[in-house]
Amino acid sequence: MRVHLISDNVDTLVGMRLAGIVGVVLHEREAVLQELDQAMQDESIGILIVTEKIMALAKEEIMTLKLKENRPLVVEIPDRHGPSKGSDYITRYIKDSIGIKI
Repeated sequence: MRVHLISDNVDTLVGMRLAGIVGVVLHEREAVLQELDQAMQDESIGILIVTEKIMALAKEEIMTLKLKENRPLVVEIPDRHGPSKGSDYITRYIKDSIGIKI
């Protein structure tokens, strides 16, 4: 089982390559959708990593994959500039989801 990266940033791709993860750098929505389709066809890909900007380009399609498909596991990561959602987005997510402030 392989890990595949779809990134909008060359630096993120280079860092992932150091960890043995292959991927592509894309900037256009159509190219992202085509790469997603290819990743779904490749049975050897078990984890698909996308950067936040890639998620923004194809949010509806990626969320559909996350919710309806068993494979691959789709993981969203920030790029080299850090998270665009703010530093406390995980605690806000927990609070909004279950109503507990941590």
